[in-house]
Amino acid sequence: MTMPSSLAERIVFDLDDTLYLERDFAFSGYRAAGDWLEARGAVPPGLGARFAGACRELFAQGERRAIFDRAAQELGLDPELVPDLIELYRSHMPRIGLCPDAVRYLGGHRGFALISDGVEQTQRNKIAALGLQAHFDLVLPTGQWGAGYGKPHPRAYELVAAASGGRTCVYVADNAAKDFLAPNRMGWITVQILRPGRVHEGSPPTPDHAAGAVIGSLDQLDQAIAALRG
Repeated sequence: MTMPSSLAERIVFDLDDTLYLERDFAFSGYRAAGDWLEARGAVPPGLGARFAGACRELFAQGERRAIFDRAAQELGLDPELVPDLIELYRSHMPRIGLCPDAVRYLGGHRGFALISDGVEQTQRNKIAALGLQAHFDLVLPTGQWGAGYGKPHPRAYELVAAASGGRTCVYVADNAAKDFLAPNRMGWITVQILRPGRVHEGSPPTPDHAAGAVIGSLDQLDQAIAALRG
């Protein structure tokens, strides 16, 4: 693998399913929720692990929006516990790790940027758990601005471009439904990474949403950038 192209371009990453697998955060949150239930005596011993297992099973079935509600119902838990479980899920410090190719690509290098959607504290906890502070000098969780500024809103991309000293920006992300529309319009190089085990299917809804290149590993990123650079 060659040295990252960040000297020539400003490499900008998405977070979830780009640098680590988003499902790992979900599974970490389910474990934390189960542990919390048992620690506060809300369930008999062992039921916390069953709750986490029920959540994982629902996730495997494709459920995303009502996992805690359905798991609580299946196990006969008080539904009034669900809001606290959701808050714990969002605020817990996750046990997650970078994908091996992300470890290789980031290496000992600095100067990358990050744009990521989601609840601000949740995303910042992920960033801390992954140790990304050592590699990123600009981190923009769009949740810090409130509703309406998530991708594809251009605000985060415009801030990165303004801080990039005239360099061409490259956005590397997974979800073509929202990730690439704004940077494509701004003339960025866009690269979609499609990892096994990702949450989103990844197909662009229109040609304007499509990335310039699609890769399966960050080991292929510099080659993709070179080809798109022409």
